[in-house]
Amino acid sequence: MKHYIIPIFIPHLGCQHQCIFCNQQKITGKLTPVTAMQVGAIINERLAAINQKRHIEVAFYGGSFTSLPEGIQNDLLAPATECLRSGRIHAIRLSTRPDCINAQTVNNLSKQGVTIVELGVQSLDDNVLVRAARGHNSQVVAEAVTILKKTGLRCGLQLMPGLPGEDWISLIRTVQQSVKLRPDFVRIYPTVVIAGTALAESYRQGAYHPLSLTQAVVRSAYMKIVFQRQGIDVIRTGLQASEELDSKETVIAGPYHPAFGELVDSHIFYLMLAGFIEKNPIRFPTNLIIRHHPQDCSKIRGQYNSNINSLKRCYRLLRVSLYADATIKKGNLVVGYGGQAYLMNKNMISSI
Repeated sequence: MKHYIIPIFIPHLGCQHQCIFCNQQKITGKLTPVTAMQVGAIINERLAAINQKRHIEVAFYGGSFTSLPEGIQNDLLAPATECLRSGRIHAIRLSTRPDCINAQTVNNLSKQGVTIVELGVQSLDDNVLVRAARGHNSQVVAEAVTILKKTGLRCGLQLMPGLPGEDWISLIRTVQQSVKLRPDFVRIYPTVVIAGTALAESYRQGAYHPLSLTQAVVRSAYMKIVFQRQGIDVIRTGLQASEELDSKETVIAGPYHPAFGELVDSHIFYLMLAGFIEKNPIRFPTNLIIRHHPQDCSKIRGQYNSNINSLKRCYRLLRVSLYADATIKKGNLVVGYGGQAYLMNKNMISSI
């Protein structure tokens, strides 16, 4: 069953720190927090528009939900809780800071029907956290995850490659430590420079250099491969495209792309194919036949056929032919040449 998210935006509500990268009003396109009455109206409006069977979740985004007074938390949750208990929705999720998690707060969330909590972790490198003005260290993240798991809530981590002070070694350590925490899922949001932030000022002064789009794709692909190999779902890579984010007045610099997730998947397919060619005794020049799930075609080709053209150029291929085959699992490939067929998946990428 497909998921349907009813988003409730509470920009900066409850936030006690001003992180250098954050301007929630710009990111969400919402200038003011919602009231409990508005939460109920939004849920009812969205529910009335659903005409197919869906797994429906109400999700609170954009603030530090659990740093609010408990009474305000419960008021905002009340319309969703009522819908959950009446069977109109199936789950409630929210995002918050790791240092706004404690046993009492989590127990209250559980009583209100919340089942999923996403932690804005960004990095598990203490130096990077200091430079981002996060106001907590990596140990706080581990403690928050432990509390959530003990209470039985599902826990997700939001990570931001490309923050000031991060390099490949730092990123690899963050991924390794994240895996050890065993979250239920992660989101990957490469750092972009948003107007009205301290990071924007640092960028203007030449003190901060964001990742290029290519660098961000490569790092995010590495993260996604490692997490998925460890059985940790990656539910999003890149910010959700919006009219606000598409404006040059909002994103000043950095690797924002409305189809960032597809670019990451496309790079993973390229790694699969390039690795296969380099490890197999192919006589060049030759033809390569690739059978794939129908929904993977554009990702295998790459933007403007970039993957196909690069493979042909780098490995002296005469032709690369793609054939859709609904019997092949998404993410898998059957590569044929010389009368032989080879099944491939991303777990076969050996360079990660």
